Amino acid sequence: MTGVSGPTVQPPESVTWQVHVDRAMWVGGVRGLMLQALHPLAMRGVWQNSDFREDPFGRLRRTADFVGRVTYGSPEEAERVARRVRKIHRALRVHDPDTGRVHRVDDPELLLWVHCAEVTSYLEVVRRAGARITDRQADRYLAEQRRSAAYVGLRQDDVPGTMREMDDYFARMRPSLRVIPESAAAVRFLLWPRLPEHLRFLSPARPVYFPFGALCYYTLPRWARRMYGVLPEVPGIAVTAALRAFRLTMNSIPDPVHQRVLDEGTRAMLRASRERLGAAGYDVGQGLRALTDPRRHPGADRR
Repeated sequence: MTGVSGPTVQPPESVTWQVHVDRAMWVGGVRGLMLQALHPLAMRGVWQNSDFREDPFGRLRRTADFVGRVTYGSPEEAERVARRVRKIHRALRVHDPDTGRVHRVDDPELLLWVHCAEVTSYLEVVRRAGARITDRQADRYLAEQRRSAAYVGLRQDDVPGTMREMDDYFARMRPSLRVIPESAAAVRFLLWPRLPEHLRFLSPARPVYFPFGALCYYTLPRWARRMYGVLPEVPGIAVTAALRAFRLTMNSIPDPVHQRVLDEGTRAMLRASRERLGAAGYDVGQGLRALTDPRRHPGADRR
């Protein structure tokens, strides 16, 4: 990937940093999986080529690692993880029982659907949870995320780069979306997850928000919830309040504790990112989340 320089792929000044450093991203990540599952071929690709049924949180952690590396990682390590992902995708196939055809997992249409469902979920959840991101900044975020799409093999010009373009994309896609048995099963796995051992430390926070999977479900667009029809509708204001409580709770957890949910490789990448940013003049004394404050950037007057 040419044209990328600096200590991290996305600089702390980017809107991407502001979105991805927010811990409401965990809800956005699961919401993204639920939305992706409405594309029959994409869902079958996951079902046939992964251990999603045994370890849905493992998929979420792997996604978090990729997103982290193409956000906070060095350009070199982002290239490495991108090459690895593209190599894996090239080798995988998905059988469509409806047509009898076999498709490549790295089909651009499938990659584009996964990308769009993912980044819109991050953006919409973080904004609804209370992050102050304007419409103009939202457009910038989607434009910045074209770089992430290119890492998995998409052409940047083919990826929606504004909210209007993204809305148009989903309007075009909706007629081809439906719930298949694998989709329904995936949502059942995600709705009421039993926390793995490495996430049990989150249990004390559960009383302040809806059960996690249900909260993720209720942040889906209304049309997607109608397609699934799994849970009864609740007032949107209650969902927003629960989401904001979740964000407030999660953002109050110290970095070392929060990062226990991540793989060791992801944690090592974040430590290296902090070191590089510190060497570049950023004030990293309070961690990466604090770098959303421009006063901690090189040359800022911190008096």
